[in-house]
Amino acid sequence: MKCPACFNELKPLQVGQVTVDVCQGGCGGIWFDALELQRVDEQDEAAGEWLLDIQRDKSIQVDARRKRECPRCEGVKLERHFFSRKRQVEVDDCPGCVGYWLDAGELERIRQEMKEAKVIRQARQPGLTSSVVRYLYQMRQEPRE
Repeated sequence: MKCPACFNELKPLQVGQVTVDVCQGGCGGIWFDALELQRVDEQDEAAGEWLLDIQRDKSIQVDARRKRECPRCEGVKLERHFFSRKRQVEVDDCPGCVGYWLDAGELERIRQEMKEAKVIRQARQPGLTSSVVRYLYQMRQEPRE
């Protein structure tokens, strides 16, 4: 498969139970087939941790404005969109095979965004201690006047 960003040959790489395709020695991008991105992040984070440091050639300049072709689907252009509503990371995905192309550094930024979102969700949830639960239960059991 050819890299959609710099046209180097993508190399398959085993990450836990998933095989992704990386542009090692090229632009440093990663191709995830359908659902592979979610599976890599569902597994132990250490399994995919080194995907954050793929060897790349710093002299390769990638044109982010150029429409890219899917490395799996012949003649199909990838669609660019924001990964989440925070609009911090743009990714490319294929409308045909539902694969994802992440340029160098995008996986790390996605993971950081997901960690921040988790912290915010946890902060918004009130912590119910056992004493609070007991109090609420007792309030419910007492007869109303």
